[in-house]
Amino acid sequence: MSSLDFALFGIYPYICLAVFLIGSLLRFDRDQYSWKSDSSQLLRAGSLRWGSNLFHVGVLFLFFGHSVGMLTPHFLYEHFISAGNKQLMAMVSGGLAGLAGFAGVSILLHRRLSDERIRLNSKFSDIMLLVLLWIQLALGLATIPLSAQHLDGGMMMQLAGWAQRIVTFQGGAVELLAHASWVFKLHMFLGMSIFLVFPFTRLVHVWSGFGTLAYIARPYQMVRSRRISLPPGHTTPQRR
Repeated sequence: MSSLDFALFGIYPYICLAVFLIGSLLRFDRDQYSWKSDSSQLLRAGSLRWGSNLFHVGVLFLFFGHSVGMLTPHFLYEHFISAGNKQLMAMVSGGLAGLAGFAGVSILLHRRLSDERIRLNSKFSDIMLLVLLWIQLALGLATIPLSAQHLDGGMMMQLAGWAQRIVTFQGGAVELLAHASWVFKLHMFLGMSIFLVFPFTRLVHVWSGFGTLAYIARPYQMVRSRRISLPPGHTTPQRR
């Protein structure tokens, strides 16, 4: 284990998680007027619908898929599916979602760079974020051929072991990445970096998305009629 690997995959994850959580809290507390997605739909809709839908569907599937796949201990599913079959399932489903997300972010990036009005109204962080996501999705797709060379599930188990040891503050996490390809490592590094820049970009509106789920599940609001009850024999006055 090199000192660089220890810094990038042993210390850097905790820096990213700390900035992600504390930075999001501070921004919500001190700068709520900037807590928004800064949609450019009013400037020009055009290809926004296709790009946004493909991107959100693909990325949301990948986020929850990575979270469940990486953080679920092996003993919870080993009686239902083998590590190799789980890896194959992840490659197929993740590949389809990755293609959808990559196509979506490509449309959004092209739209933001090629349209003069949108480009002039874009912040540096908007373009930087799209470029970062584009590279991250491209690297994710590039890991699929590498994973196909080892369908026994061994590499997937090592990556999942690293993630589980990091979130549970266990030692020996970095050693599990000793034989991982640089493509996997760069993909992991950029993934952590997205959490690092999260509080300083429009990505903070993701937190509001979880609030939307709570809003959908809220109890029905009771609305009473404003009809006035009149004594027997009385009618409502008529306008002349």
